[in-house]
Amino acid sequence: MCSPLHQPDGPLPNAASRRTFLRATGLTGAATAAAAATGGLAAAPAAALPRQKSADNVASWRPDPESPRFTLVVMPDTQYLFDGASINSEPVEASLRYIIDHGRDENIVFLSHLGDLTENGQPREFGPLSEAFELLDRRRVGYSVVAGNHDIKSSTDDQRGRTPYLDAFGPQRMRRLPTFGGATPDGYNTYHRFRAAGREWLVLALDWRPSAASLAWARDVIAKHPKTPVVLTTHELVYADQYGDEAELSPHGKHLWDELIADHDQIFLTLNGHYWPAARTTRTNTAGHDVHLHITNYQNRYYGGSAMIRLYRFDLARNTIDVETISPWILGRAGDGLNELERREIEMTGPQDSFSVPIDFEKRFAGFAPVPARGPRPAAKMLLPGTVAYWRFDGTHQDGSPADAALRVPDLSGHRNDLTRETVPGTPADALRWSKSHHFDQPGHGSLYFDGGKPPLRGAYLRTDANAPLNAKTFRSGYTIEAFIKLPADWDAGRHAWGSILSRRGTLGAAGKTEGDPEEPVATLSLSDGPGPQWAAAPLNQPGAVTNWGHELEREVWWHLAVVNDAKHTTMYVDGCQVARNPATRTSGLATIGLPWLVGGYEYGGTLDQLLHGWLGDVRIVERALPVRDFMIA
Repeated sequence: MCSPLHQPDGPLPNAASRRTFLRATGLTGAATAAAAATGGLAAAPAAALPRQKSADNVASWRPDPESPRFTLVVMPDTQYLFDGASINSEPVEASLRYIIDHGRDENIVFLSHLGDLTENGQPREFGPLSEAFELLDRRRVGYSVVAGNHDIKSSTDDQRGRTPYLDAFGPQRMRRLPTFGGATPDGYNTYHRFRAAGREWLVLALDWRPSAASLAWARDVIAKHPKTPVVLTTHELVYADQYGDEAELSPHGKHLWDELIADHDQIFLTLNGHYWPAARTTRTNTAGHDVHLHITNYQNRYYGGSAMIRLYRFDLARNTIDVETISPWILGRAGDGLNELERREIEMTGPQDSFSVPIDFEKRFAGFAPVPARGPRPAAKMLLPGTVAYWRFDGTHQDGSPADAALRVPDLSGHRNDLTRETVPGTPADALRWSKSHHFDQPGHGSLYFDGGKPPLRGAYLRTDANAPLNAKTFRSGYTIEAFIKLPADWDAGRHAWGSILSRRGTLGAAGKTEGDPEEPVATLSLSDGPGPQWAAAPLNQPGAVTNWGHELEREVWWHLAVVNDAKHTTMYVDGCQVARNPATRTSGLATIGLPWLVGGYEYGGTLDQLLHGWLGDVRIVERALPVRDFMIA
């Protein structure tokens, strides 16, 4: 019986949000028009509600398989909407139309129904529900269903034989869909695959009581897809005594955990209905990794839960799953007056209904599908036409060892812009040291750690020779400057702000620039007190420096910075993404008085003033504007 082990006391702490009502004005559709004609729907009997129809010309269901953001939709127990003579498919149809109508903007990849589709498992109950799901069939939208205890004889396992459930939603129906992978011989257990975020995902949909043979089948399915993350759906797995409690494994859930979930690291998320209230928990599997176990069921709510759906919005760019629970049936009429209970049910906003799950997907899946590390790339491949300087700090150096006092870093472009070490007197030898740390997309697998700062001024830096050709370059045809940088946890604005990654000696005043502080250098890529990247440089065509600003950079993370000038404007990029504060000022070329470039050092008034505190990887200068596709991270 689909009742809670312990029902919560008092009303549940959920209410409609203003955000939902504002959003819903765009979802009213045909129901709103009907309401306008009849004076509102709030008081109308449910059976008399007008049927909402999607437009016939809705685009085909084609999720974006490469976007890092996609949505998995979950529909829990709908049994009270299909109970003997009490049949109302409108709420379910509204939820299915939501999937169709919002498939593109939500990048919806799949729907999982969690069982107890009907109350009594009778053909006359399955008929209207089966017809509703034809909305998805016609557009070949991928979905799965599982049998709940109300859909079949609850005392049986998946060897129960033919049932109305199987006639309506068996493999003979599912195999028409592009996501269907296969089923057990009995037809009650299925698996489904879809592509999202550039990889394959698998949904394992298990019966109310899978037999030992079916669990062996499930293990085999996982074994045959050894690098595929698995979402397990079944009707019963976890429960909670009261709203707000942490979920616990039910006796059957413990059986599934012991026999399947715990030893299969690919299963990272499980979804089930059956009990209420909604709840969740996290357990550690035998590989030492988190498995997220969620229960969602709203049949105890107004109108049998009104076919509420859960939107699991995966965001691999943010390493997060954002979860939202809504009633499209009520949302579709939110432009009209809703009754008191509808206003409460339009969206569930409690902490067990609307929440975010942080998951480092790459790390979580590394045990079975590690992302291969990008190997080092030969320096010759980085020498694009127009490269005038390229320095990298890889090699056979021992990690953490001090750089030689007479260090000379060759210019791998072949243009003789070699770098030599300069050290502030009294600075220890290890103020500049080798490191194996590097950006994962960096061509050279190594870096230099600059332990600089002020006050008092200490550290080491690198500079070009006095006669290096780079010193005289004015870059009239444009330029691209790239560098990889990581800041340590102890980076402090008071001691380390304005340390420079790359700068050009010579002041604005000496270069004849009349605007701004004449003591500032003619060009510097520095780190503000944010810390954020700042490119402040004097173009040939302007009376002073023009500044590009990036955003605050997280410490202990490698970043790729790029400054690109196309002889008209200068644009800054962080990890290949254009930043906001790029001035529209026309900028052409770079002022110079023929003095050396500094790596890790910054001068003010022609005197060394600040030294870099952090790791510096490959640095490249090209005398033309490069597109992002040609950056070193490409």
